[in-house]
Amino acid sequence: MFLSITKWLFGFVAVLVIGLLFYAFLLPRPVDTTDPAIFLQDGRSVNYCDLPDLDGSGKSANDIPKAYTPGCSYTTIPMPILAECTEPLTEGVVDMRGLWLGVSGRVGHLERIEQCGNRVVVTAYGIIHDFRVDGTLKNGARDVGAVCNNFNTAIHFDEEGVMVFRLFNLFDTVFREMRNEEMIFTFIDGIETNTQRICQYPEEMK
Repeated sequence: MFLSITKWLFGFVAVLVIGLLFYAFLLPRPVDTTDPAIFLQDGRSVNYCDLPDLDGSGKSANDIPKAYTPGCSYTTIPMPILAECTEPLTEGVVDMRGLWLGVSGRVGHLERIEQCGNRVVVTAYGIIHDFRVDGTLKNGARDVGAVCNNFNTAIHFDEEGVMVFRLFNLFDTVFREMRNEEMIFTFIDGIETNTQRICQYPEEMK
């Protein structure tokens, strides 16, 4: 009996691992709808303290094509994807827009967050994650991961205003929240990184 259960569990785990590996490295990626214009200039030249007014006077989130990471990583910082979007943030969506630099925890962590409506674009470590915070995999971060793997995460804001990333909508992996003027980034390993707003990419990246 015990041997049978062990064999069944081993077989289940093996099938699960093979399935995840197939998804991560063999499944075709979505059609790339990225506006090529975002790579025609260097995003390091932008003042990220000068945020767009979300007054509804310009484009909506639906008017701007979804952006994807080129290949396995970008080599030039892309221009902001949502620069022309002025759709007001959806109810329950916390404003986290800006360029953020880690000052504790993962010191030096650097990421750019854009938002309008219920759409968010996080650009960091050579990767662009463009998604809706509606808690679905369909509209979540469907892109490339850290090792050039397929990546699919559902994202939502919880009742406390924390942006929660749920890998495959099964378990929580990454959290972002505002505490006063700092954005707090917490990874699945529990390390909490306090980030502060900066206006431009650091000199060493220019």
